[in-house]
Amino acid sequence: MCQLLGMNSRLPASLTLSFSGFSQRGGGTDHHADGWGIAFFESEQATPNTPGRGLRYFVDRQGASTSPMADMLRRYPIKSHNVIAHVRKATVGAVMLENCHPFVRELWGRYWVFAHNGDLKDYLPRLHGSFRPVGNTDSELAFCWLLQELAKSHAGVPTVEEFTCTLSELVPQISRHGTFNFLLSNGQALWAHASTKLHYVLRQHPFTEIRLKDEDVSVDLADLNSPQDRLAIVVTEPLTTNEDWIAMQPGELQVFTDGGIAPCARAGCAPVCQLARICSSASTNISATSNPV
Repeated sequence: MCQLLGMNSRLPASLTLSFSGFSQRGGGTDHHADGWGIAFFESEQATPNTPGRGLRYFVDRQGASTSPMADMLRRYPIKSHNVIAHVRKATVGAVMLENCHPFVRELWGRYWVFAHNGDLKDYLPRLHGSFRPVGNTDSELAFCWLLQELAKSHAGVPTVEEFTCTLSELVPQISRHGTFNFLLSNGQALWAHASTKLHYVLRQHPFTEIRLKDEDVSVDLADLNSPQDRLAIVVTEPLTTNEDWIAMQPGELQVFTDGGIAPCARAGCAPVCQLARICSSASTNISATSNPV
């Protein structure tokens, strides 16, 4: 099985601290050494506090714990509102660059990023649109089918709430074939689905000291973040030993915006998505953080 890491932040933040611990699971503290990848949505300089549509994307078939590219990213702070990372343990598909997650496609003039943890058995969906796998993983196949069906459901970019409701109807058609933990983002939000195992933590003021699980590192987040900072971290297994990580339930779909859990506007969708609301009022006049999370 693979492992997932995602971040949704109210203000642009770097993931260097969390990625440093997470990347050690790619052959260091764990056996997920069959490739890795990470994608950052980046804002324009003119509007740094608005979730960006631009994308920085890195994949490598080496294990993340020893990859020179991963080492560079552990030291180079790329600021983003939405990040998805993945370390791979190959089960379906050879150890090749084209099979490394996350996968990226364009739809409605936006990049979409997807990473999956799990195995899908006897999954042979009919693809009749423009989305086709480049590699030979069940993960990329599921991503292509999801985008194909989403494109049929909406003429253009839907609202986060509308997209969440459509996604909640499509996901069970895939998850019945096996384990389907995934992260998905288009730069506006971060969607997370738990089939068997996903955890998340919400970090906001007042910040406390955290201790990484995979490295002998302790950091006081109060020294690195302002009271305006808020973010959600989603991961397969908790990254720290002293935070209140919340385990998602099997079949649970969550969507994170503005560094917290987003609302679902349609009353009929809420029981399916199991969404909750954290109110927010982010200001475009607040300076972006450059601190690691």
